[in-house]
Amino acid sequence: MNQDLLTAFHQLDIRVGTVIEAKPFPEALKPAIKLWIDFGPQGVRKSSAQITERYTPEDLVGKQVLALLSITPRQIGNFMSECLVLGLQEESLKTVVLIQPEQQTPNGWKLA
Repeated sequence: MNQDLLTAFHQLDIRVGTVIEAKPFPEALKPAIKLWIDFGPQGVRKSSAQITERYTPEDLVGKQVLALLSITPRQIGNFMSECLVLGLQEESLKTVVLIQPEQQTPNGWKLA
């Protein structure tokens, strides 16, 4: 693997966290859900996720997800999104499936 690519990958702060709260986000331009995610030592971060095709807020509480923490927070309507939840997206760009660890993992563990 190209050393520059490997170095760039290791600079990304991708961690596992548990969704502790989820609410509809009707004010967003595109359908979305507001998430509050516990990343253990990294604290609780908020995210706006366009995942309404497959998930409801009730589905998400208690789920573990992977998210990129090394981003600049972004104002989305009246909500500050502080991390980017990661998912797999189909070609039509409508359906997103969240990336989750296979087993329960301590919050804050970093993708290596």
